[in-house]
Amino acid sequence: MTENMKNEFDFLIKDILEDEHFLATKKDLHHGTSKYEHCLRVSKLSYKLSKIFKADSKVSARAGLLHDFFFGTRKEKPENSYLRHPVTAADNAKKYFNVSDIEAEAIKTHMFHQVVLKKLFPFINYQEKASIKEFKPKSKEGWIICASDLIVSVVECERFQFSYVANVALLLLFNIILFKN
Repeated sequence: MTENMKNEFDFLIKDILEDEHFLATKKDLHHGTSKYEHCLRVSKLSYKLSKIFKADSKVSARAGLLHDFFFGTRKEKPENSYLRHPVTAADNAKKYFNVSDIEAEAIKTHMFHQVVLKKLFPFINYQEKASIKEFKPKSKEGWIICASDLIVSVVECERFQFSYVANVALLLLFNIILFKN
């Protein structure tokens, strides 16, 4: 990242990084790291991809940072569950940071790849319900957040569990085959 890009990125997310509610994510473990660090990695990758794909850099950086902005773990509360936590994160982002509709949509749809996998294999997280229509990204920035989260998660989890990496590789393959435009 160039010095100008780094300065722009830092400026776009500064208010979030300094907020006490967001700082609380440092206490939550996520993919073998803190939720804070995970979200920061997704934000940086989203910002870089937004430059490559000529998307809105502000939306991508901020939505990437807030995509997992929920309190506690995914197992502690039903609204933090595997497929419902994006809605909780979008609601929290609106409440604490007054994000735009496009930012909230990008946050809400960041688990689309897992919704597709669930539709293909309904026995996965069988107790959870999610519709493709509800969770399909509607913007370039939404697709960027979804891809960035998947890539960062693979890198973070790769060092812990080979089977996770294999599952994500299959997910990517299914997404490429099924949703080719």
